[in-house]
Amino acid sequence: MVKSELIMRLAEMNPHLYQRDIERIVSTIFEEISSALARGDRVELRGFGAFSVKQRAARVARNPRTGEAVQVTEKHVPLFKTGKELRQSLNATPPQGGDAEGEPAKV
Repeated sequence: MVKSELIMRLAEMNPHLYQRDIERIVSTIFEEISSALARGDRVELRGFGAFSVKQRAARVARNPRTGEAVQVTEKHVPLFKTGKELRQSLNATPPQGGDAEGEPAKV
């Protein structure tokens, strides 16, 4: 699903709201999450998951084609960890013949 599809689905579910207002709400939420991560804050949406930022230290890497040493600068990367309810909803249907943990059925 892309952002425009999300806006369309929300507009269908909420016909009393204008689509431009829904678009502004969705954009504002994404901007606030991005701003918080840029400040180094953690964003937690209960039941959905948590966004955070991890710092990767500078290091020396190798170019796989030439084998030449390349200096990689320090960088910050976003991380997302799913919430318990999201994980449970994704795994709600156990495999046939197994249990909820994905283990095969014991005979």
